[in-house]
Amino acid sequence: MSDPIPSISATELKAMLDRGDAIELIDVREAVEHQIVSLPGAKLIPLKTLPQHVEDLDPDKTQVVICRVGARSAMAVAFLREQDFDAINLTGGMLGWIKDVDPSLTGY
Repeated sequence: MSDPIPSISATELKAMLDRGDAIELIDVREAVEHQIVSLPGAKLIPLKTLPQHVEDLDPDKTQVVICRVGARSAMAVAFLREQDFDAINLTGGMLGWIKDVDPSLTGY
């Protein structure tokens, strides 16, 4: 059995951002989804292109991976951890962020 995917909640991510932790936000949704709503500073790297963009990631930071609800980002985290990145999944994705942190954002 494989190890569970490391995850954090939207409120935990908000606390990390507020503290200025060394994190890199990676949005693995498609461009059209990112245009609807996204977190400021998140790098858009759609899941299917992630293997081609590993060299664009900062190995000295923790990658917090975001999608709509957390499924695609969990797959991305599994891949990134195989590449020796300290990646974690945002549980609930953008919808969780909207629900728990910033309900003023547009959901889809």
